Amino acid sequence: MMKDNPQRLSSLSVLLHWLVGITFILLLSVGILMEETDALALYPLHKSVGMLLLAAAAVRMLWRAGNGWPVPLGQPGAMAVVTARAVHWMLIIGTVLMPLSGMLMSGGGGHGLSLFGLDLLAANPDPLNPGEVIPLSRSLAGVGHELHEIGGNLMIAAILLHVIGALKHHFIDRDATLTRMLGRTPR
Repeated sequence: MMKDNPQRLSSLSVLLHWLVGITFILLLSVGILMEETDALALYPLHKSVGMLLLAAAAVRMLWRAGNGWPVPLGQPGAMAVVTARAVHWMLIIGTVLMPLSGMLMSGGGGHGLSLFGLDLLAANPDPLNPGEVIPLSRSLAGVGHELHEIGGNLMIAAILLHVIGALKHHFIDRDATLTRMLGRTPR
């Protein structure tokens, strides 16, 4: 099934939701670990998976824009619908902007971009200081860094709101929103 309907989401909607969501949460967790522990060995994996996430998130954004939003189940109030839509767009846009800001930070900072060892943008090594790089653009790298850091914090908030909303639907409203997102047909 390639089209969402009120009772059931398409297989592609469900796959993209969970693929992008779980991958993003793992990348966010690894990013926090790298920041807190200076785990340099994780950076190449973080960057490579982030670039793959960008592709999947872009497909998800285009799919959602072209397919529209699932019809809310139950009788949500206008404020609930607006809040849910805002959180969903924040998540969708954030899963695209976070990898882009990371690429801007890394590329502008002279660290280059590689996808699992394949150089897409070579690093800019400093010949006078082995192991160091020369930034291509400190200002672009700085903008990328700020966007990545602020975006990460905003995405944590959006993910928490999203999970709280899903649990509210399931345990308080007792509607089939979560069941539908798991790819099952509500009863």
